[in-house]
Amino acid sequence: MSEQSTSMPGELAQQLLETVSQWGNTTTIILHGGCVFEFKGVFPKGELAHGFYNLKGENGFEGHLNLDKVARIRFQSKAHRGQESHAFVFESSDDECLFKIFLGRDADGVLHSDQKEQFLALKNQHTTGEHA
Repeated sequence: MSEQSTSMPGELAQQLLETVSQWGNTTTIILHGGCVFEFKGVFPKGELAHGFYNLKGENGFEGHLNLDKVARIRFQSKAHRGQESHAFVFESSDDECLFKIFLGRDADGVLHSDQKEQFLALKNQHTTGEHA
């Protein structure tokens, strides 16, 4: 599986985050200053207030996202440690990775098939230029 350069516009970040919050367990990765922060669980729902998309996590994962900083959301599909992997990569206008949301896996390490289907459908939609 090779790296893909398909992306969706940053203006769709809130819509995508609201959708992903309904998918069940995912893995969110935040890279900062040479550190990697990882959260496994349901991506929290959020709401707009005071210029941020405020995550209201019931499981300890909360935050305040400045959605204006998201220039694009890249669809990443590639092997990771020998396993199929798919992620939404939220990038700034400087091509900086702000954070990633990877599809979740079951107890056996297999991707959740419903998440994979929805990810690939979104990716195909944005590959063909049919933005929602």
